[in-house]
Amino acid sequence: MKRHVLTIIMLMAAVMSLSCQSKQESSEFPDWAWTDFKRPEGINPIISPDTTTKFYCPVSKTWVAWESNDTFNPGATVYDDNIVVLYRSEDKSGVGIGKRTSRLGYAWSKDGINYERLSEPVFYPDNDDQIEREWPGGVEDPRIAMTEDGLYVMIYTQWNRKTARLAVATSRDLKKWEKHGPAFAKAYDGRFKDNFTKSASIITRVKGGKTVIAKIDGKYWMYWGERFVNVATSDNLVDWTPMLDEKGELLRVMEARPGHFDSDFPECGPPAIITKKGIILFYNGKNAGKTKGDPNYTFNSYCAGQALFDLKDPTKLIDRLDKPFFVPETEFEKSGQYPAGTVFIQGLVLHKKKWYLYYGCADSRVSVAIYDPKAKK
Repeated sequence: MKRHVLTIIMLMAAVMSLSCQSKQESSEFPDWAWTDFKRPEGINPIISPDTTTKFYCPVSKTWVAWESNDTFNPGATVYDDNIVVLYRSEDKSGVGIGKRTSRLGYAWSKDGINYERLSEPVFYPDNDDQIEREWPGGVEDPRIAMTEDGLYVMIYTQWNRKTARLAVATSRDLKKWEKHGPAFAKAYDGRFKDNFTKSASIITRVKGGKTVIAKIDGKYWMYWGERFVNVATSDNLVDWTPMLDEKGELLRVMEARPGHFDSDFPECGPPAIITKKGIILFYNGKNAGKTKGDPNYTFNSYCAGQALFDLKDPTKLIDRLDKPFFVPETEFEKSGQYPAGTVFIQGLVLHKKKWYLYYGCADSRVSVAIYDPKAKK
């Protein structure tokens, strides 16, 4: 009997310990952060390379297996009650990251988990006025946001294998796109139009059960950057003006932190979200090597972080997670083009009261994680 009672006491102690550990883990993050993203069991990856689909490239004038090598880094939004994912796809035209041609494929889903795909890309290098900036590297890493009247604005990277440039395209149906060229072409008499620029997150807000592009003080805003984060504003969502500091250089509102998961650099993720406590910027943090990196995470890996900016002054950083809320875990997140491990977040969609986060896995696959605000205690 005494042994039985002792066993019960030990079991209760173990349960209490696990409960305390769970509370401690959840309390590691501030209450403004959205950290409870869960991978749906047995679903990921939701999009993988397909060697059977062919596309006649108007530039090379050849048939190519356009998504045969890798499918990754997705943008996402809602159209006609479906979640639509535009994912970056690479052919086999070269060897190594940045050496192949990228195009954007189209996938759609009613539940955000099970996807159908078009057999041809919907956005790609063509014989148009952007060819010098988009060939032979292609079009990469889309982030998509929508206006209240249903105009989709895509900020993507033009890559000619020399210089990466942020560019803008717009659409009403996510299939037919109008290219507007480099986002910073007109700012400061073209000072930044040929700079190496990547990764833009337009500020959005929730209205009527969906996310729409927001205005602050009469302007549109976006965070952008790889290596450091800058802020740009626009009156028309096509022409963007980066903010400068007192020395006339690009304003750095967030930079790398030695000893942290983003010790090499922070890189902007999906569209930022206005919340009651501030603007949440979801971003990708690259861990540096042994001398500057965080030893708790694989050196050179990409993990996902969040930063909180002021509602009235989007340049003012209020808080920032010291630890990533999302890290590479599964085999396909740690193998592929980028074996150090990558969960590269780019698409964030509100659908039927849940948030769907779409991300690239090791530059090779597309996966999803889901956050249910009602489940958060």
